[in-house]
Amino acid sequence: MPSSYNVRSRARERNSVLSRPEFVSLNQPPRGGVVGGGGGGGAGGPSESRGGARRPGQNKHQTSQPSEEPADNGTKMPEEDCMQLNPSFKGIAINSLLAIDICLSKRMGACANTSSSWGGCRSMVGMLALTGHGITWIIGTIVCLTRSNTLAGQEVLVNLLLALIVDILTVAGVQRLVKRKGPWEMAPSFLDCIAMDLYSFPAAHASRAAMVSKFLLSHLVLAVPLRILLVLWALLVGVSRVLLGKHHLTDMVCGFALGMLHFSLMETVWLSSSTCQNIISISTLSWSPFF
Repeated sequence: MPSSYNVRSRARERNSVLSRPEFVSLNQPPRGGVVGGGGGGGAGGPSESRGGARRPGQNKHQTSQPSEEPADNGTKMPEEDCMQLNPSFKGIAINSLLAIDICLSKRMGACANTSSSWGGCRSMVGMLALTGHGITWIIGTIVCLTRSNTLAGQEVLVNLLLALIVDILTVAGVQRLVKRKGPWEMAPSFLDCIAMDLYSFPAAHASRAAMVSKFLLSHLVLAVPLRILLVLWALLVGVSRVLLGKHHLTDMVCGFALGMLHFSLMETVWLSSSTCQNIISISTLSWSPFF
């Protein structure tokens, strides 16, 4: 006959085996099987046990979800990126033209440095570009205005001076908005800083040369050779800035177009002779509104 100690040890072993998670469901009533307070407590036990039995799987599933979300977030691209990956024909054409412009501008910058292919002509090309500088034309116009004795000459010179000022301010404003750098990294010169010609687009010299040449051709009586030379001078001034590496080809073309726009604007707001005389009187402090 077995001893009481052996019986108790076997019962303890049986209880320990049945208390394992895989055998808990065998000892507990099914969920919802018993209605009442005791049934609620019994139902809570299996659910917790089953929850504990399923916890490793649930944790694995829950930990896998955060890892899947970054993957989904990584695969989702914003609309801008999708547009860049699938550009339109217009975008491809614009980017291609800009690439061609930069390549041709760099090749034409033969006088950009003293070590360039045309580095020996850099000083001569620089003098040609200086003839289209805003400071040069403003000082020259003021000197001619002080020496002019005719009303017609003073009228033309005052309007030319205002056109030069409008050209400098407009080009400087557009350059500050666009802020396009030149094909070669160069610091602006002292005269360029005075004239606020700090960026590449649009070309200030080309704009000024186009406006001045058209202005002189319209208001001065010149022979045909002089008219041809004036047009050739405007073209060479624009090209000289490209040779010096200051501007792109598109900067020069847009500068010419902007210069023609400035000429059309000044023709629209042309100041009369009496207005010009009042401006001259105010500037020389000899204006008398009562006499």
